[in-house]
Amino acid sequence: MSKGNFAVIGLGRFGSSVARTLINLGHDVLGIDKDEKKVEELSNILTHVIVADSKKEEVLQKIGIRNFDTVIVAIGHDLEANILTTVLLSQFGIKNIIAKASSDIHGDVLLRVGATKVVFPERDMGEKIGKGICSGNFLDFIDISPEYSVVEVIAPKRFLNKSLGSLNLRPKYEISVLAIKKRDRILVAPGANDIVEDGDLLVVIGENNKLSTCFEI
Repeated sequence: MSKGNFAVIGLGRFGSSVARTLINLGHDVLGIDKDEKKVEELSNILTHVIVADSKKEEVLQKIGIRNFDTVIVAIGHDLEANILTTVLLSQFGIKNIIAKASSDIHGDVLLRVGATKVVFPERDMGEKIGKGICSGNFLDFIDISPEYSVVEVIAPKRFLNKSLGSLNLRPKYEISVLAIKKRDRILVAPGANDIVEDGDLLVVIGENNKLSTCFEI
């Protein structure tokens, strides 16, 4: 893939995840958010970051938004900002506008006002988790927020006969193992030296997308 020039508007969990992924793939990424703290957190990671209100036409013009190949509208909770930003990007003639939607109706509105593609990250991840449960990977889960879950999962073959510490689940996936259910006992708050064995069930907590990646749903 050739190097692209992307802007991500809205640096919450979804937006920051998209922005980090694009950077890791070697693309240039401008991150935009009204929240100075969110912008600061990504200031040393993204190519450029700006504190700005994307609902204002003059702000987008000053940023030079027309210079970007693709703009991702990742604004989540502010529906007005999400839609108005998409409208303005369309008026600026942005070729690829990928917008985050929270419902089918919301997605339809975004397409009507200029989005070229609509994504449903929360719904799609929920479907992915559901498929994992049906496939037998996840035995049970508790949805504790739109982004986080506690799940009980069969220990994957690649985990067997390895210590928790050697699996590096926290550094790699930001996942914590709360307990290991063995055939004859339960290890609560297991340590780094505890070994994962055939037949073990792991009770873990983490972001849904990280859980999905780690356990290969």
